[in-house]
Amino acid sequence: MTTLVDVGAHVPATRVPIRDLADELGLDHLELGVFERFFGLREVCTAPHQSLTDLLVAAARAVPGLAGNEHRVRYVLGARTIATVAPVGVNPLHDAADRLGLDHAVVWTLTQHACASALLAVDVAGRLLAADGDPDALALVLTGEKAFSPGSRLIEGTTIMGEGTAAVLVAASGPASGPAGGSADGPTGSPVLSYATRTLGEYHQVPLPEDLAGPFGVAYTEVLAEVVLEAVERAGLALDDLALVLPHNVNRVSWRRLCSRLGLPIARVRLDDVPVTGHCFGADSFIGYAAARAEGRLRPGDPFLMVAVGLGATFSAMVLRYAPHETEEPA
Repeated sequence: MTTLVDVGAHVPATRVPIRDLADELGLDHLELGVFERFFGLREVCTAPHQSLTDLLVAAARAVPGLAGNEHRVRYVLGARTIATVAPVGVNPLHDAADRLGLDHAVVWTLTQHACASALLAVDVAGRLLAADGDPDALALVLTGEKAFSPGSRLIEGTTIMGEGTAAVLVAASGPASGPAGGSADGPTGSPVLSYATRTLGEYHQVPLPEDLAGPFGVAYTEVLAEVVLEAVERAGLALDDLALVLPHNVNRVSWRRLCSRLGLPIARVRLDDVPVTGHCFGADSFIGYAAARAEGRLRPGDPFLMVAVGLGATFSAMVLRYAPHETEEPA
């Protein structure tokens, strides 16, 4: 069973009010008001003096389980939203792996699911490790990007991007002693109970043509609700069993609609980061995981849900059961 051994996050301390970005992004007064009052966005985190390599390395160094286990890392997966993130001849993912002492690993990038690529990467990492058959092997998923242009900073009518990053240490199997802890027979960490994903290829164009924008708005809530319910059912659970939902931080209104559709209390969705980080590409749910763990909002044995939607359009949900890392004090 694929397991999140540990997660590290890097959220840059610099915050830029979105109204200061309005001219750069071409937002008029009315559009800015929608983003601030309706969508719940106030500022985004940004790292003007850090490269993408710097941001990925910072997230990886925040993973407690990585130091001392570099030799066990067989794969380094870059889970990207945008296919091109650097000039020709520059490879931030390989540079990050080298700086982390992981140059012996197989290093490659996965982009097909846009902002949902990080959930796909966790699933793929677990499958690769299971196929290899080495119980001690690990994979490292790195996700999050630089918003290097107005086109990469703004999803029109939806959200504004931040530059937080996350690193996820993955094992092929979880604790053998039960859902709330580890044992000598396997690594500690949070096992993945289920993963569901669906791609609607008819919405592959970015940005969407006007004749598809309306239908996509309707399909968004309906299909995401279906994927969430599918993941929860595959995990053998009900929505009421979920202790917490760790969302993609696209905006508040999309989550109000989804919660209404599902009958899920919005208080169970951790939306704390929406006003202060913006939507950090594929890193949102994992940044939320690191924060929720630090805040004591997850207890050993709690089932929780990660959700992401990628333009293109891919809808993904992953159910996990929380188990603290062995160096962590249970909440």
